[in-house]
Amino acid sequence: QVQLVESGGGLVQAGGSLKLSCAASGPAFSMYTMGWFRQAPGKEREFVAVTVASGGMTYYADSVKGRFTISRDNAKNALYLQMDSLKSEDTAVYHCAARRNRCVGSACYDPETYSYWGQGTQVIVSS
Repeated sequence: QVQLVESGGGLVQAGGSLKLSCAASGPAFSMYTMGWFRQAPGKEREFVAVTVASGGMTYYADSVKGRFTISRDNAKNALYLQMDSLKSEDTAVYHCAARRNRCVGSACYDPETYSYWGQGTQVIVSS
């Protein structure tokens, strides 16, 4: 069982930066693929970024590529999302999510394949 708690959201002006954190409890954190997803009002939950388990690759949604950086610290059971050059369209509730072991292809981007979710942290970007 994994429990996830996000923090770091807030209100920021367009062009600014925020760093989100996700604290995970439970064993063998390094064996979990960890992802960030977001959900804006009236929209479906969408993939943002993922770091694959056991030293695997990182992947990003096209909309955030070059602006966001996902990272993890396995010693601290922590996941991060550095968000730079924020835009108003980045406004959403951001959730971290976990699934055991590696993902392949589209499974990495599909929220239905993740078993554990945090409650989310609100990010508001003002233009």
